[in-house]
Amino acid sequence: MADLNYHHLRYFWAVAHDGNLTRTADRLNLSQSALSVQIRKLEERLGHALFERRGRQLHLTEAGRLALDHADTIFAAGHDLIGTLAGTGRTRQALRVGALATLSRNFQISFLKPMLGQDDVEIILRSGSAEELFAGLESLNLDILLTNQPPPQDHVSPFTTHRIAEQKVGLIGSRQRIEGHADLASLLEQNPVILPSSGSSVRQGFDALIERQGIRPNIAAEVDDMAMMRLLVRDDAGVAVIPPIVVQDEISTGQLWESEVSLDLTESFYAVTMKRKFPNPLVGKLLARDRL
Repeated sequence: MADLNYHHLRYFWAVAHDGNLTRTADRLNLSQSALSVQIRKLEERLGHALFERRGRQLHLTEAGRLALDHADTIFAAGHDLIGTLAGTGRTRQALRVGALATLSRNFQISFLKPMLGQDDVEIILRSGSAEELFAGLESLNLDILLTNQPPPQDHVSPFTTHRIAEQKVGLIGSRQRIEGHADLASLLEQNPVILPSSGSSVRQGFDALIERQGIRPNIAAEVDDMAMMRLLVRDDAGVAVIPPIVVQDEISTGQLWESEVSLDLTESFYAVTMKRKFPNPLVGKLLARDRL
């Protein structure tokens, strides 16, 4: 079997990072046709198409994304060699993670903790809207997506949804607001309440609960960002309906308290992946951990 031609690989690597055949050809002082021939030879050697054309743009295929990851490693090894001889340098593997912008930062850290601090792993973390992140997963720019909103069942892309955690939802506030309230009605009617936005499953469960009990709370704020809810409850704007993991540091130091009154509500967290022929092995290691 013929060895891989690294000149072909370098040309592919350059085009993949530029995202534009014309620009790369100009930069390398080559004709577009010559550059195309080099990439086509690499595709023939690997047995897979590396790019697909959509209009005037080139997009990596799944095999192309995998080839780019390996090319990054291969060409970084040259720099690592110089660095190693100078005293430093080590090859690293990338893990591309998307996280819903409103998702608890503490939960994200908890999920990624097994990979944090590993010398051979580079975590690339992107946040955004659900629409942006699912598009990133479909285009192979993300390996895994963290969310509390699973994709619709009728979505056309071959997503796989893993329920990785379930956190109870509590009533969190300052000691002065939490103490002395033995029942839900007393706590909610005597304190302003900070709630997640109406589209969330937690909010829907909370609304159903207070409807059954005939409670009419004074709503101080409706927020879809867990980081903002954390700031509001820390500033004593009211009692927040959130998973305690969001404010675990403040609870541990006594800055905030969790009420003993139970809401009997939970929030589920999901990791979403795409079905791939060449999955990132780091994703499998993360998902292999017991969650629930």
